Amino acid sequence: MLHIHNSLTRKKEAFVAIEPGNVRMYVCGMTVYDFCHLGHARVMVVFDMVARWLRASGYALTYVRNITDIDDKIIRRAGENGESIRALTDRFIAAMHEDADALGVLRPDHEPRATEYVPQMQSLIDRLREKGLAYVAENRDVCYSVRKFDGYGKLSGKSIDELRAGERVEVAGDKQDPLDFVLWKHARTEEPDEVKWNSPWGAGRPGWHIECSAMSSDLLGEHFDIHGGGQDLQFPHHENEIAQSEGAHGHAFVNYWMHNGFVRVADEKMSKSLGNFFTIRDVLARYDAEVVRFFMLRAHYRSPLNYSDAHLEDARQSLTRLYTALRNVPPQTVEVDWDGPHAARFRAAMDDDFNTAEAVAVLFDLANEANRDGSSTAAGLLRALGKVLGLLERDPAAFLQAGSADDASRIEALIEQRAAAKKSKDYAEADRIRAELLASGVVLEDTPQGTVWRRA
Repeated sequence: MLHIHNSLTRKKEAFVAIEPGNVRMYVCGMTVYDFCHLGHARVMVVFDMVARWLRASGYALTYVRNITDIDDKIIRRAGENGESIRALTDRFIAAMHEDADALGVLRPDHEPRATEYVPQMQSLIDRLREKGLAYVAENRDVCYSVRKFDGYGKLSGKSIDELRAGERVEVAGDKQDPLDFVLWKHARTEEPDEVKWNSPWGAGRPGWHIECSAMSSDLLGEHFDIHGGGQDLQFPHHENEIAQSEGAHGHAFVNYWMHNGFVRVADEKMSKSLGNFFTIRDVLARYDAEVVRFFMLRAHYRSPLNYSDAHLEDARQSLTRLYTALRNVPPQTVEVDWDGPHAARFRAAMDDDFNTAEAVAVLFDLANEANRDGSSTAAGLLRALGKVLGLLERDPAAFLQAGSADDASRIEALIEQRAAAKKSKDYAEADRIRAELLASGVVLEDTPQGTVWRRA
């Protein structure tokens, strides 16, 4: 039975779907004003893995991941670029999709944009005002009154007074309490080009937190199974979502909260504010996309992920071992028998809070068995279980020989020269060619079927 570490209760719990056989999951997506960085990639890959496993386990899944396409950063960047907000956000949404596709991330079932849900946000704000949980501040913003919601702080595990003293709480004189947060930002100017919508409280635009409450309830219902996102969203964003949604609807919002760990560089969280981030496309210019996905999945999703060239190189060599087994032993097409020893271990690992680190260990056991016994069944199961994680779906040679076509042609030509040298018993020349290729990062392997090569 699947168990999930629930951030709300801070313990691992048996997963029971609200509606048997069906799972509804919402994940906080990207704010699209720039290229996605490796921290965003981890969110995409982690919850793609979760979605794949839920479906492999027989659940019918509805997966929603939103897009924030209006906020201060977007408005500022569009102004700096001299382009419309829509042009900016469309461009970076397309770039996000390119990055996600490269990483093997399947598209969610719904990918709503915040700007498409302003009426639903206004309706939710109106309900909160009717219940006395929201008020119009002196500056005409509509704010949520945190102290009027009894459950505030249950996700972060802190009392209101502890949160009140926290460093992340910004003091604003127009609020009744510094913890109160903005639901609707009143237009600051009368300029016709300011981004704003009409509302019962005056022209303006929605705050950040309200969008996820509105979109999730519209697409998944007022009470659903799983809500996910990065660890940095636990407070205040997800805490505020709970306050909004449960305050408006009067009942539980989400049963299981999941948060993936940070990507770290030199023991600091990777973030744009610290200037230590790497965009996905920066990394993919240097490393194969499947290597990056494997690098993320061989660690447990809740643990910190330390980024370095050394760790990426180690991931590449590890993935090479798996693909080498598939090349050496052509895999047989198999239906996974989940009661078999390897598959059962894999399933137990994934059912234990999506423990991909242990699941990947099963893949290496299968690779060793395929290499040792020449078992095409083991190789077939290796490929089938890898596919569950979005791995090992390529032709092994395509991965092992990845590089430019011109370089591949040069290598093949040298292999032919080496074969001719061996045929004429010029072993010194054959050894020289092998050494030349090895020096350029190409390993030759002589097999009964002929010489094959791979990147070192």
